[in-house]
Amino acid sequence: MSIVEFQANVEEGNIIIPEEYKQELTSVNLVKIILLKKPQKQAKQFDFIDELGQNPVLVAGIRSVTREDMHER
Repeated sequence: MSIVEFQANVEEGNIIIPEEYKQELTSVNLVKIILLKKPQKQAKQFDFIDELGQNPVLVAGIRSVTREDMHER
């Protein structure tokens, strides 16, 4: 068994074999395929606590408490 390695695009679930390898594969009945998927960039998940930390909601009558106020004895 000979090894041929190449990167290929996938279109609608079909692996597109590069032109330079198509002729070589026309007489082959069976191949072994090993897929190494390139990770896709994932959109950052929305985290409500992070959003509030960056953009606090101001409520009338509620005052902000500093770290020093919290630990004052």
